[in-house]
Amino acid sequence: MTQSASLLILQFLSWVADRPRTRTDVMEAWRSCPRTSVWEDCIVHGLVRFDKDKTASLTARGRAVLDGGKADE
Repeated sequence: MTQSASLLILQFLSWVADRPRTRTDVMEAWRSCPRTSVWEDCIVHGLVRFDKDKTASLTARGRAVLDGGKADE
């Protein structure tokens, strides 16, 4: 993972952790970055999940990455 991708992932994780975000919030906020797949990458790597109420939340792994300040693969 590149350093810029890691920084974007940390920014996204911090944004999700800040307050409850719906799937619509995520799509609206991150569609301005069509060439990056930050939120999709976070889902694939198990860092973020969407709960039954369609609210995004950090997984334990996502919290660890955010707290550790790095996105290890």
